[in-house]
This record gives sequence, structure tokens and C-alpha cells, in this order.
Amino acid sequence: MQVKVWSYLKEYLNEKDEVHEAIEQVLNSEVLILGENVKDFENEFSAYCQSKYGIGVNSATDAIFFALKALGVKPGDEIITVSNTAVPTVSAIAAIGAIPKFVDIEPTSFLMKVEQIVDIITPKTKGIIAVHLFGQCVEMDLLTEVAAKYNLFIIEDCAQSHGAQYKGRMAGSMSHISTFSFYPTKILGGYGDGGMMVTADSELVNKMKRLRFYGMEKTYYAIEHGYNSRLDELHAAILRKKLLHIDEYINNRRRIAKRYDEELKHTSLQLPNELPENKHAYYIYVVRHPDRNKIMEKLKEKNILLNISYPWPIHTMTGYEYLGYKVGDLPETEKAANEIFSLPMYPSLTFEEQSYVINTLNEILKSY
Repeated sequence: MQVKVWSYLKEYLNEKDEVHEAIEQVLNSEVLILGENVKDFENEFSAYCQSKYGIGVNSATDAIFFALKALGVKPGDEIITVSNTAVPTVSAIAAIGAIPKFVDIEPTSFLMKVEQIVDIITPKTKGIIAVHLFGQCVEMDLLTEVAAKYNLFIIEDCAQSHGAQYKGRMAGSMSHISTFSFYPTKILGGYGDGGMMVTADSELVNKMKRLRFYGMEKTYYAIEHGYNSRLDELHAAILRKKLLHIDEYINNRRRIAKRYDEELKHTSLQLPNELPENKHAYYIYVVRHPDRNKIMEKLKEKNILLNISYPWPIHTMTGYEYLGYKVGDLPETEKAANEIFSLPMYPSLTFEEQSYVINTLNEILKSY
């Protein structure tokens, strides 16, 4: 048996008729760009997030970039976030010419240490990107207090947290702008790239719509400098179908996580820590062990193919050495990067596949 850390094939086969129906509808409509499917998906997804407005774009990277632009970020401004995230969180900041500033993470949840933010705020600090990592939310009440005290905006990076909740509030509903990814691996994923900005601020909506479409509104006249980044009709139509299943996806992920919790709790693995105020959506199931690399090698020998999110903290990458960080500056982030790895996690993972992973891990971990 081979078990991958992620696969969409069984899910696609189960939903094939719906997917093809969506594709046929779009192709027969003769409207491929910014049509009714995009508009309807923007409305449906933002409503799911307990917010008002959605603006579909090409990727979550673009969504962060446009969110920063819409909030007035300029070259030289400082944006606080974490180094334990996907590169796009930081590359979007750098693309504007702004400066990423990093806080460390909590060692069990891997989320940002909100209390460290006040230590790195300067007169140049304009905002915070809160990364809701691996499927659960940052401590938003404290973060909101800090942001309000220092007059900073908050962007929620929700690329990994569709449907996650904090104290009953949906990820994406607790900030000035939130950003989402519809990359295939995501909790709500398409069959290519895609992203969205979500906001309750009516004044920001038109600005972000212009930014994604050359700075234009209804004509060929550019009101301001803009870009070309649009969620296309085909992906929007497919995602509308898949949105109907999102709660089922999350319930299945939580069921799979619960079984991992129960059957691996007596091993030497550090298992995910679902914070009491959170509903974890389990985008990935991240475990931790000092002998991570050896364990992964042994699992690979048994045809269990896993992943690390993320093996290199961004502040240690040569692409961002200009920021002036060095190894040792973010000790919890750096230690976690050497120890974490992800077990297979996707809604269509079968009981038998998960059993193989659990039984193999239990056998390997007997010697630890």
C-alpha cells in the first residue's frame, strides 16, 4: 500500500459529475472572465466566512499584496508576521517594498506569539499579518487589543484555515481584510491557482476590485495603477460546487485527526494542540519529534510519503537575508522547523490507509 500526504483523486471521482456540470455551464455561457460565477462565489464564500464582501483573484499571494496596497502600505513600511509560514506571506510584503518583521511562535500550536508584537513595533510599523496556520486561528482578542492600541491594521492570512473558528467566529471575519487560497491542497481547493480577499469594509471593496483589473472599473479607463489578477469563471464555478461540501470536508478532517489523536497519544510524538477557544479545521495534521528525519525515512521505506511544512524558516533563507536576521533570532521557529512533519490528511483518506499509517508509526516509534 502507498499512502501520500495528500491526494485529490478519490474526492474528484466522487464529485466528478458536479465538477463537469460546472465546467459545461461556464463553457456554454460564453463568459469566461468575471462573470456571474465569480460574483456569486464571492458572495457565497464571504457569507460563509461571516463577512460581507469577497474579491476573487489569481492567488492568495496576490490577495495579500492587494490587501496591503488597499490599506495604504508603501515602501519602507514595516509589517509584522511570522517566519514559520509559506513564502508567499512574506513575498507579498516584499513585493510592495515593505519590510517584514518577525515574531516567534508558540511551541505547541506553532502560531504567532502575540505578546512579542509590542517589542518590535516602531514608528514605521503599519500592520500585522496574522497567519492562521495549519487550520487554527491566532489568539485574535489579544491581537485586536494590541493592534487597536498602536493603530495598526490586521490582515488574516487564512490560506490554511477555511472554516476554522475562534470563539465561534469564522476565520476571515476578525480583521480589516482576510485572504484565502484555493490552491488544490487547501481545505477548499480548486484544480489550479485561485485566491480571494474578504472584508466587511465597503470602502475597501472597489479599491481591491480596481487593483485586480488594471485599475479599471467598468471601462478601459484606468482610475489608478492596477494589475491583472482575476479568479476565472471555470474555477469559480467549480469552487461554488465544492463550497457546498466544505463542512463535510472539515468534519472528515476532524474525524481523521481525532483518530490520530487517540491512536498515537501514547507515542513519543508531539501531537497537534487544539486551543480551547478554537475549532481546528486540520488543513494538515502536524506532529513533532526530535528524530523527525529518521522517522520520515523509515516511513518512506514503507511507502508512506509525507511532507514538512515548513523545513526552512523564511528568515534563514538567502532570498531574505537582506532583512538582517540570523540563526538564533527566532529559536522556537527554528527548532520547530527541524522537528515537525505532516501525517496524511485529506477528507477522502480511507480508514484502511489511515490504519496503515498509524500501525506503521506505532511500530517505528517503539524504539523511541
